[in-house]
Amino acid sequence: MSVTVKEMMEAANAVVPRVDAAQAQSLIEQGALLLDIRGAEEVQKTGRAAGAHHIPRGMLEFRADEALQSHDPQMRKDRAIVIYCASGGRAALAGKLLLDMGYEQVFNLGGLSDWVNGGGEVVDG
Repeated sequence: MSVTVKEMMEAANAVVPRVDAAQAQSLIEQGALLLDIRGAEEVQKTGRAAGAHHIPRGMLEFRADEALQSHDPQMRKDRAIVIYCASGGRAALAGKLLLDMGYEQVFNLGGLSDWVNGGGEVVDG
């Protein structure tokens, strides 16, 4: 049975809580990882949220799986993860993927502009 992007988005948004910049900052202060999943060219062009860790969406599974040699040690299943992209769509889908992989606390900040509009600092990519 095939699935549409709309259906995938609905499923992701149903299980990945959306947080605003203030909630994200609070989670980060408690030890959450702020994760930028945009492409490298996007990060280079617009910068990234201060303190954000960058893993392109296309590499997320390979960096998130602890059994792989490519695992990123910043990615821990017991650590809250706050994800953002350009507008929130990829962040929602990535969040659902991480939940499916056994990550316990995953949140969707939305896009970089949500971080900025909430008073978050941006640094060069």
